[in-house]
Amino acid sequence: MAHNKVKNAEILKMIEQSDAHSRKLQEIVKKTMDEEQLIVDNLAHPPKEVLSRGQQISDKVARFGGSWKFIIMFTIILAVWILINTLTDKKDQFDPYPFILMNLLLSCVAALQAPVIMMSQNRQEEKDRQRGENDYLVNLKAELEIRSLHEKLDILLEEQIKELLEAQVAQVKLLKELSTRMDQLEKKKSGDN
Repeated sequence: MAHNKVKNAEILKMIEQSDAHSRKLQEIVKKTMDEEQLIVDNLAHPPKEVLSRGQQISDKVARFGGSWKFIIMFTIILAVWILINTLTDKKDQFDPYPFILMNLLLSCVAALQAPVIMMSQNRQEEKDRQRGENDYLVNLKAELEIRSLHEKLDILLEEQIKELLEAQVAQVKLLKELSTRMDQLEKKKSGDN
């Protein structure tokens, strides 16, 4: 009876160790998922960008200057300008052919619009660079997490292999004991006959 209690205790110990490993693995996965959720939240809801008045204006000018609305409006204004200055009498023309005033205004618009658009593009380029750095950091973190998980899994596998070997040794001992008892019972039975 005492021998059976010892064997039952060993079996219960093996089951408890298996449960402990399952809990460890679940804790590792839960912790990893919690950490990943923080990254996802930061990427999904980035902090608001604070823009100066000049940056806001440059963004609006770049947005409008690069739109079809601007191109169509500007084309209509130029066409009206040319028509008025070619179809009216010479005395009523405010910018006769070769449209020197129109060329001056176009040059001024281009001279003012280009640097404003460049400012907006530079800021957009900075945003893209920061986005690229964030992507790199996320990828690096993911790689480190994967390495960490591999190491944790390796440790868990080593522990499980160790436990399996110990369980196998315990089972071999039990089998030897059973074999010895069976031999003793057979000897006893053959001695009784």
